Amino acid sequence: MTLKLIYPTLAMIFWIFVVGVIMALRRKAAFTSGAVRPDEVAVSTERYPVPARLAAANFTNQFETPVIFFAVVMIAMETGATGYAMALLAWLYVATRVIHTFIHVGPNALPLRGAVYGIGIIALFCMWLGVLISVL
Repeated sequence: MTLKLIYPTLAMIFWIFVVGVIMALRRKAAFTSGAVRPDEVAVSTERYPVPARLAAANFTNQFETPVIFFAVVMIAMETGATGYAMALLAWLYVATRVIHTFIHVGPNALPLRGAVYGIGIIALFCMWLGVLISVL
């Protein structure tokens, strides 16, 4: 088994926990400041202030394309497609997820956020392509 893909995978999992903490802290701040009451968000989260909603949206994002990332990593490890190019692409993908979070929960500049997201998708697609080529 190679560790080249384990490290970026563990980093991605860690980042999901970090985003969850950011979300929890922002929601706690919303309650503490009185910006929202528990009964106002028991059914829908629309009443949270924007910073808490942005963190929640980013947390949700961590269960979208990262699911494909985890699947591709597992398939790559099973098929032996674990070279340095694959590891580099995996790290690039993880880096784009981290940068995307900072933009999303920070200035939320949509054009920049979209560009970073797009780079991550390209890296993920290239990972998938690498696995496909290895099994053909």
